Amino acid sequence: MGDEKRRKKLRALSGFAVQKMDIKELTDRMHTFVTSKGWYGENSQRPQTPRNLAISLALEAAEILEQFQWSEEVKDRKDLSSELADAALYLLQLASISEIDLEQAILDKLEVNKTREWDQE
Repeated sequence: MGDEKRRKKLRALSGFAVQKMDIKELTDRMHTFVTSKGWYGENSQRPQTPRNLAISLALEAAEILEQFQWSEEVKDRKDLSSELADAALYLLQLASISEIDLEQAILDKLEVNKTREWDQE
């Protein structure tokens, strides 16, 4: 099964409409959500600082690892999907409020990685 067909099938199984979005659109939706919760407010109990977002991102990454604890296989694909989405949202937000163009940063990193060699001893 091709990647696109697999993604459509997974989205259909998860109940999500098939919709493609780019990083900017996802970031905009994330900001809309955070704003609607009042978390960008001056007196928010969840200050959206780079430090706090980095901590939250690390915690979500740990929750992704938990999906593989004691097993080489995913325990629950729906849970893994949710944890990956949480991590991605924190990553988008951290990049955005740190004024980092994440899309460009990824493209730049891919170019750097083309010249790197791993496991060459």
